[in-house]
Amino acid sequence: MNFIEVNGVRLHYRFDGPEEFPVLVLSNSLGTDLSMWNPQIEELTKHFRVLRYDARGHGQSDVPAGPYSIEQLGQDVVGLLDGLEIERAHFAGVSMGGMTGMWLALNVPERLGKMAFCNTAAFIGPRTIWDARISAVQDGGMAAITEGVLARWFTESYLEKGPDEAEQVRRVLLGTSPDGYALACAAVRDMDLRDAVKSIAVPALVISGKADLATPPRDGQYLAEQIRGARYVELSGAHLSNIEISGEFTRELVNFLLGHS
Repeated sequence: MNFIEVNGVRLHYRFDGPEEFPVLVLSNSLGTDLSMWNPQIEELTKHFRVLRYDARGHGQSDVPAGPYSIEQLGQDVVGLLDGLEIERAHFAGVSMGGMTGMWLALNVPERLGKMAFCNTAAFIGPRTIWDARISAVQDGGMAAITEGVLARWFTESYLEKGPDEAEQVRRVLLGTSPDGYALACAAVRDMDLRDAVKSIAVPALVISGKADLATPPRDGQYLAEQIRGARYVELSGAHLSNIEISGEFTRELVNFLLGHS
């Protein structure tokens, strides 16, 4: 495994794809790790050198003391690019990863190519929901919230089929550090870029899931309306659409990044 020291935290990262291809950074959602992008790797590496990493508090990355913020998560990406000597890259993020991407687009657009904001929002409220989830994890560990979270991440019909991918997500969620998860919950809770996203000027794709309870289509539609020239796609499926409907998701992402209509 590969690790790099960034902003005082050791991040776990992985490259896939030929070195001569343009770099595409993939950012994980809250409670997952870089393995969430496994369904996309075979196709993406035909066109890109894919850089995945575990956000702080997640996966094999360190779990430093808090508080965490979306700005901090964005600075981690900048540090990752600097440390790996990558001047410019495309970026795609799901949920918390998409929020990280918004910060990057607003603060370091010169480091970015195209951006994909997937199943995410400029603000995910209300605060009381996050506070309750943080308390539940602090009191009962990750098992206290796992089944409820999975019910929001995937449609009931998908979970009933018992796919291996959903079971892998369950294992990763259960294995996530409760401290890291709670600190990241607070970072998501405290971000509100609803007024700022209209200043995003990089080419953008916004993907929403029709059955997404965490970041419903209205959140994606708002993003796409605020970001000039953004392309909006609404897919079937719920919050982790890159897993539940991986084929459709991957096709839309690749077509956007390659400039296909």
